[in-house]
Amino acid sequence: MKAIELKRIVRWSDADPAGIIYYPRIFDYVGECEWELLRSIGIRWEELKDDYLLPRVHVECSYKKVLKVGAAITIRLWPEALGRTSIKYGFEVFLDEAPDQAAVYGSVTSVVVRDGRAAEIPAAVRAALA
Repeated sequence: MKAIELKRIVRWSDADPAGIIYYPRIFDYVGECEWELLRSIGIRWEELKDDYLLPRVHVECSYKKVLKVGAAITIRLWPEALGRTSIKYGFEVFLDEAPDQAAVYGSVTSVVVRDGRAAEIPAAVRAALA
C-alpha cells in the first residue's frame, strides 16, 4: 500500500505551557498527511465531498518520546487496512535527530458515509489506496 512522509517542526502553537506538544495535535498532523496521501495518488476528496463524508470513528496513539517546541519531526502515514466501508491508517512520528525509533505511533480509522449511512469505499479510492 502507498505511504507518505511529511516533515514538520513542532511549533509554539502546537505545544502546551511546558513547551511539549499538546497531545491531540498529533491528529492534526495525521489529518494533513491523509490529505496529502490522497492527493499524491490522484484522489481529490474535495470533488467527492458533496456525496461522501469521511468521519473518524476510532483513534489511538502512544507516545514513546517527548516532542518539544522546535523539534524537527517526520510523520509517516500509510493505509493499514481497507474494510468494506472503513479505512484504517497507521502512522509513526520520528524525531529527525533519532530516526531509528518512532517517538509516537498509532492509528486512525475513518468510515465512508453517504446519505447519513456507512457506504462502500468508492472504487477509485479503493484502487488508489491498494
